[in-house]
Amino acid sequence: MLRIVLFLVLIALAAAGAAWVADQPGDLVLTAAGFRISTTLPRFVLLLGLFAAVVVLVWSILTTIWRTPGRLRRHRHEKRQARGRHAITHGLLAIGHGDSALARRHADAARRHAPNDPLALLLHAQSAQLEGNRDEAQRVFRVMAEREDTRLLGLRGLFIEAQRADDAVGAVMIAEEAIKLSPSSTWASHAVLGFRCARGDWSGALAILDSNLRAGQIDRQTYRRQRGVLLTARALELQTMDRDVARESAMEAVKLAPTLVPAAVLAAKFESEAHQVRRAMKLVEAAWLANPHPDLADAYAHVKLGDTAWHRLQRVETLAAKTLADKPGHFEGQLAIARAAIEASEFARAREVLAPYLKDPTQRVALLMAELERTEHGDGGRARAWTLRAVRARLDPAWTADGYVSDRWRPVSPVTGRLDAFQWQTPVASLPSDRGPTLESSAFEEAMLAAPPPKRVAAAPSEAPGEPPVTASVSAPAAQDNLPPQAKDAAKEAAKEVAKDTEEQPAKADEPAVTPAEPANPAPAPAESSPPAATPVFRTRADLGKPASAPVQAVIPIVRAPDDPGIDDDGPSDEFTEQIGTPKAQAGGWRGFWSRWGA
Repeated sequence: MLRIVLFLVLIALAAAGAAWVADQPGDLVLTAAGFRISTTLPRFVLLLGLFAAVVVLVWSILTTIWRTPGRLRRHRHEKRQARGRHAITHGLLAIGHGDSALARRHADAARRHAPNDPLALLLHAQSAQLEGNRDEAQRVFRVMAEREDTRLLGLRGLFIEAQRADDAVGAVMIAEEAIKLSPSSTWASHAVLGFRCARGDWSGALAILDSNLRAGQIDRQTYRRQRGVLLTARALELQTMDRDVARESAMEAVKLAPTLVPAAVLAAKFESEAHQVRRAMKLVEAAWLANPHPDLADAYAHVKLGDTAWHRLQRVETLAAKTLADKPGHFEGQLAIARAAIEASEFARAREVLAPYLKDPTQRVALLMAELERTEHGDGGRARAWTLRAVRARLDPAWTADGYVSDRWRPVSPVTGRLDAFQWQTPVASLPSDRGPTLESSAFEEAMLAAPPPKRVAAAPSEAPGEPPVTASVSAPAAQDNLPPQAKDAAKEAAKEVAKDTEEQPAKADEPAVTPAEPANPAPAPAESSPPAATPVFRTRADLGKPASAPVQAVIPIVRAPDDPGIDDDGPSDEFTEQIGTPKAQAGGWRGFWSRWGA
């Protein structure tokens, strides 16, 4: 609207000026060197306007002719740039979908049309990487590193190529040069930080972390956590060499990251050694509420030096009570109580704590049950059965980072070099699955776990009144099947003599006879037994053969412990067993059972 009004105003002014010029009377006379021109004022104004238009037209034609070569040159350059941009765009798209041949053609076109374009160099380098030509890629990245506008991009490419070539030293040198040029380079700072952590240069790693904070790469909370991790790593390394520095590092780390488990454990240890029991307990409790861990429970139990096992059990129960039953850390508290109860010989308390987890035990639960059976009853069979179950049980939480499971905490991931990557969690391999278990429980394991534990019977003193002695018949073990024939005959003769002496021995008059109750179905009379003869150390294979007409023994001699599970059917062969006898004669379990029956 404003332009229309302005245009109308200009038209009105021009009309007014033309009308004023037309109204002026008289003539206009121009005299120069005897040349005289006389005309009216309106005609003169008209001629002057035509002359100005002609001058402008001629000037425009002359300038157009003068500028035509430059315009043609610029037009060709812009056309080449457009073709180069088109080649770069389609080349990057070809790299994106993995067409190396098409990417190479577009890279060549971009290098012809736009040789100085940074994107053309990038396309050339990436196409070489896609084809696997590392030498060409490194050459292009070096060219980019020498240019001012593409120096960081070239260093990044050289860094990647050094990593692919497993040149860790060269990669770190390139990253350090990139940090000097641009302290805010995230990839360079992470690379240098990971390298210094892997080398154990904790002071250099702390310096890089401070530089990252100043550059704004990390926030204040992340900085405090990562600094606590680095200080904890330094304290763990120096705790046996420089305890003063280790103590200072651990105390600063627990202030920066109070929920970090290794920092809390180490700081509690130093406070306990300084007899600051209450401060040590507070440090462990703060970390336990955030992340229950077995190391925290152990540090809490031994926070006061010289305590008995019963006092440690009470302290662990106090710590475990701080975690509610519906929280994930309740499981760790119950296992800590079970461990302390076994150490304090409170076996009933340990069984009570472990009872809810016996239906689907983890490895630690199964191992605790094995230790409990061995410590309380001395039952090696049940302990062995629980140990076998631990092999097939679910995995417990462990220190895990990027799929790597470690038996101890580490400050950086060995896979990616990421700082503070390890977390206390269940490994992926132990997560629930709808597929059935690969290894199923054996019949021996189920039988051993179902059987009641053996009772320990204390031997009565010989002089106790009112308890008549009971005379038991002495029977020697039967001869083994793998004895030589001469040894078997000697064993039978010795057995007959022992049986005859036993029958002729009269019972004393003052001792009451013990009459055993007869079973409903009397078993056949046992075969004569004899003391085993000494087995020769070296014997030929001919001595191991059994006669075809050997009688079947009524009593099977026990040549191994009752709680021995025997040898697995698919177990590995034993070279020593093959040297001293046939597998049939030396095997345990059901194969040994059938071999003694002549099968």
